[in-house]
Amino acid sequence: MSCIVIKGIKRHMENIKWHGLLGILFLMNVIVILIWTYTNWHPYYIQISSFYYKQKIPVSLNSITPIKDSKHFMVSAFIDHRIDGTIRVISIINRESLQPLYCIYCNAENECTTVETDVQIHSDHFGFPFHVSDVICKAKHLQNATHVLISTNDSVNHTTKFIPIRNRVMSETFKYNFTVCISNLFGDYNNVLQFAQTIEMYKLLGVQRVVIYNTSCGSDLEKLLKHYEREGILEIVSWPIDKFLNPSSGWNFQEHKGDLHYYGQLTTLNECIYRHMYQSKYVFLNDIDEIIMPYKYDNLPSLMENLQAAYPTVGLFLIENHIFPKTQFDDSGRFKRQEWSKIPGINIMEHIYREPDRKNVFNPTKMIVNPRLEEQTSVHSSLKHFGDSYRVPFHVCRIVHVRVPLQGHLNKDQLNVDKRLWDFEQELLPNVDNALKLSGLLKS
Repeated sequence: MSCIVIKGIKRHMENIKWHGLLGILFLMNVIVILIWTYTNWHPYYIQISSFYYKQKIPVSLNSITPIKDSKHFMVSAFIDHRIDGTIRVISIINRESLQPLYCIYCNAENECTTVETDVQIHSDHFGFPFHVSDVICKAKHLQNATHVLISTNDSVNHTTKFIPIRNRVMSETFKYNFTVCISNLFGDYNNVLQFAQTIEMYKLLGVQRVVIYNTSCGSDLEKLLKHYEREGILEIVSWPIDKFLNPSSGWNFQEHKGDLHYYGQLTTLNECIYRHMYQSKYVFLNDIDEIIMPYKYDNLPSLMENLQAAYPTVGLFLIENHIFPKTQFDDSGRFKRQEWSKIPGINIMEHIYREPDRKNVFNPTKMIVNPRLEEQTSVHSSLKHFGDSYRVPFHVCRIVHVRVPLQGHLNKDQLNVDKRLWDFEQELLPNVDNALKLSGLLKS
C-alpha cells in the first residue's frame, strides 16, 4: 500500500514539474512577443497603409516643391542613419496653418507605405510665419526607400510628385575635406571682385567645394558663377523662393516683415549640411563676404588636424567674426590695381583695418561643423548637435569680414592693422586675374 502511495506522489510531482516548464515556456513566448511588438510596432512607428504604385512614380527635381492642399513646402529628403534610419524631409512649414501630415515613401519596386509624421519646427523662427522644419517619417530602417511625399492625406493621387531620398548609404570616405555653404544670393548682388577673391582665397586655404543657393544676382556675377561651376569647385543650387513666398531681406520680422527669414537662409544652411553629410569631412557655414581664416596655421587642413587632435569629441567649432570696414583703405595704395578698376565689387586686399572688440559685447560666430554630428543649425550657433562644441581662440582662427562698419565712429588710429590676407599675395592676385579672364570680365 505504501509503495502505491509513493508512486502516486512521484507521478504528481512530475506533472507539477511538467506543467511548470510549460508555464515558463509560455511566459517566455509572451515576453518575446511583447518585445517584438514594441520594437516593430511601437506607437511612434504605426503603419497606416501600404500599396503598389502601378505607374512610374512622378518625381519633382525642383529645390522647392509645394505640399498639395497646404501652405507648406518640401525641400529635400534624407535617410538619417543616426535615428533608426528614418526619413528626414527638410521642409518650410507655415507655423500658423499646422495640420496633420503623412509620409508616403516608396522603394525601387514601387511598393509604397504611408505612415504618420513628426513635424519639428526649428526654434529660431524670429517671428516669421514660415520657417524651416524637419518632417520626420514615423518609421525606421528605411534605407530601401527611394522617394517620399509629404501629404495632407493618407492616400495619393497619380499627379502628386515625390522627391528623391538622399544619403541612403553611409560613407566613411569623403569626396571633399572642406565644403563652404553660402546660404543665399538674391536681388541684384553683383560684388564680383570680392566673390572672386574669396573663392580663390578659399582654394589656397584648402577648400575643394563651395555651395551657393541662388535666387538672383547681377549679370557680371552670373558670368563668374558659371566659370566656377565649369571649373568644378562651385555647386549652384537654384533657389526660386520668391516664386512661392514673399521672402524677407532681413532677419527680424517686426522690422523687415515678409513671410520667411532672409530669403530662407536657415532652410538652405540646414539643407546644405545634409546634402554634404557623406560627401564632406567638414562643412563651413558662413556668408558670401566672410573668409574663415587660420592665423596660427598656414592652411585649413593644418588648422583642423590640430584642433581635432586636441578636442576629439568636438563636432562644432565656433569661429569669431571680425569686421574690416570697407570705408577704411590701406594708405600705400599697394593693391589699388588698374586691372581691377572696372570690375564691380570690393577689393578686400585694400582693407587691412579691423575693428576692436567692444566691452561687454560678444563677437558673433560662424561655424565649422562635422555634418554627421549636426542635427539642426541656426546662423551663429547650433540648435541641436550630437558632439561637443568649442569656441576657437581669436589668435588661432577668425573670420575676415569686409563690409560696412559696425563702429563707424572710429578713425584709422583706433582700428587694428591686420594684414593676414597679404600673406597670400603672390598666388592670390594672378589666380583672381585668371578667373576674371576666364569669365570674360577681364581682357587677356
